[in-house]
Amino acid sequence: MTFANLYPAIMCGGSGTRLWPLSRKLFPKQFISLVNDTSMLQDTINRLPNGCEKPLFICNEEHRFSVAEQVLALGAKGDILLEPEGRNTAPAVALAAFQALSKDPEAILLVLAADHVISNTSAFHQAIETAYKATLTDKLVTFGIVPDKPETGYGYIKFGDTDNSGVAPVEKFVEKPNLTTAETYLASGNYLWNSGMFMFKASVYLEELKTFNPNIYSACEQSMSDSQTDLDFIRPNKDAFLTSPDDSIDYAVMEKTASAVVVPLDAGWSDVGSYSALWEASKQDDNGNVQRGDVLTHNTNNSYLHSEDKLIATVGVNNIVVIDTPDAVMVADKNQVQDVKAIVNQLKKDKRSEVEHHRQVYRPWGSYDSIDMGERFQVKRIVVKSGAKLSVQMHHHRAEHWIVVSGTAKVTINDDTFLMTENESTYIPIGAVHALENPGKLPLEMIEVQSGSYLGEDDIVRFEDRYGRVEK
Repeated sequence: MTFANLYPAIMCGGSGTRLWPLSRKLFPKQFISLVNDTSMLQDTINRLPNGCEKPLFICNEEHRFSVAEQVLALGAKGDILLEPEGRNTAPAVALAAFQALSKDPEAILLVLAADHVISNTSAFHQAIETAYKATLTDKLVTFGIVPDKPETGYGYIKFGDTDNSGVAPVEKFVEKPNLTTAETYLASGNYLWNSGMFMFKASVYLEELKTFNPNIYSACEQSMSDSQTDLDFIRPNKDAFLTSPDDSIDYAVMEKTASAVVVPLDAGWSDVGSYSALWEASKQDDNGNVQRGDVLTHNTNNSYLHSEDKLIATVGVNNIVVIDTPDAVMVADKNQVQDVKAIVNQLKKDKRSEVEHHRQVYRPWGSYDSIDMGERFQVKRIVVKSGAKLSVQMHHHRAEHWIVVSGTAKVTINDDTFLMTENESTYIPIGAVHALENPGKLPLEMIEVQSGSYLGEDDIVRFEDRYGRVEK
C-alpha cells in the first residue's frame, strides 16, 4: 500500500535512566544497540513502511548531533526539529504538525517513539494500514498493545466494540493500575496497553488541540512561525515555545476528543523500560541467559550479562543483571531493576559525571575517550573524522599536548598553521587560540594530554565553529 502524505514523526527525547549505566543523559537508550547491531532509533527508521514521506525527528539540543549522525549512517534523510525545552508530548507533536503542514496541507502524522522494540514488522505495517484508513475519516488513532500479562508499569486504554476494519472507539484512558486491577483488565479482554504511538491528520490534531488546549496551540504556532534553520536543524522560537503548558497528548487531546479510536497492535512490542524488559525482548540461550560481549558463565540462569570493556564471569547465580561499561559496573537482582533509578538519583545528588555521559563522548567531528585523569591532568584519545574540524577555541585554565597516533592533523595555534603526521607532537599553551582539523581521507587518531588548574569541558571559549556551537 502507498501511504500518501504520511509523515513519520519520531520522538527522540527521553533519558532512559532505568537502563543506566548503558543509558546516560547525553547518550540515552534510543542511540544504543541493545537488541541487535543497530541502535533503537535506527531500528525505528528501518521498520517504517515503504511509500511514506521522509521522517521528521524531534529531539533536544543535546542530542541533535547523535540523531543526525545515526540518520546519516543509514543513508536516510529527514528534518530534525529541536525542542527548545521539554514540554511533554502534546507541544512536541504540535511542533511536528505545524512543520508537516508547512510542506503538505494534507499531511498525516505517524507519531512513534525512537526507543521501542517491535519484532513483528509485518503486523506493525498492517496496523499502520488500518490506522491510515481511519485517519482519512478524521479520526485520531492511538495504537493499543494487546496485553499478555497483568502489567502494572503501563497505562491502559479501555475500548468499545471493534468494527469490521479493526478499529474501536476509545472509551477511556486509565492510569497505571495495581496488580489486582491489572489482572481484572487482562481478564476482561476490553483493555490494551497504552503504547504512546499515534496517527492522525496534522490539521485535525491541531484543530482539536486548539479547541481543548488553546495555550499549547498558540505557543507552538508562534514558535514555528518564527523558526530558524541551522544546518540540518529546525529551531522553533524558544521564547514563544516556553509559554506553552507542559502536557501529554493523552491529557491534552485524546482524553477529551470525541474522535479518538484505537487500533490493536500485537507485534512483539516492548518499550524496554527496564533491564527485565530488555531481557525479555532479547534472544536467550538454553539457560535463559542473555550474553553480550565478553562473558563466561557456569551454573548461571535467567540472567542478563552485558560487557563492553572487560570479561564478565559468573558462577552459581540466578536471575541477576550485570552491566559492565568502561567507567561503571552495575549488579542487580532482575526482580528489582526498577530501582536502578535510585542509583541515578544518588549520582545526580553527588554531581558525578557518570550520570551525564559515557567515558567515550561523541561530538559532531568524531569522539574522545577520557582514558586517565588526575587532580591536575587528563589524558584523552581523540578520533577526528575525515574532513572534520574542531572549533577555533581557547582555554583559560589548561594547556594541551597533542600527539598524532595515526592520520594527518592540520593544526592552528594563534597565527601559525602547520601539518602533523604519525609520531609528531605539539604544545598549546594556556590562552592560545587553536584549532584542529583532519584534512585527510582516513580518521585522525590523537592522544591529548591536558594539564592545569581546571579541566572541565566548560573551559572552552569558541570563536568559530562549523557545527553552530558558537553563542550568538
